Amino acid sequence: QVQLVESGGGLVQAGGCLRLSCVASETIYGTNVMGWYRQASGKQRDLVAIISSGGVTNYATSVRGRFTISRDNAKNTVYLQMNSLRPEDTAVYYCKLTSTSGLFWGQGTQVTVSS
Repeated sequence: QVQLVESGGGLVQAGGCLRLSCVASETIYGTNVMGWYRQASGKQRDLVAIISSGGVTNYATSVRGRFTISRDNAKNTVYLQMNSLRPEDTAVYYCKLTSTSGLFWGQGTQVTVSS
């Protein structure tokens, strides 16, 4: 059972930046996709960004140009660099892994952007 552990969340002022990290507990073999999702209070969980094992990325329209997803396969880690943060980016951010072994979620990390 793969475990995902997120870190890097916190409180930041509008216009600031944060970098989230998600570390997998073991090496992920084969084709897979890692991604970041977020869930604001009282709302559904939405896609933020995903990256395939081959490095192909996709972003939600609301974050394109401000957020960058990347991964370091040697470290079993995926990152989310978030710049120009806005109050509407406030949410719990979750890491997700989709692989041949199954689908896994992290426990989430809170990001709060003050105006």
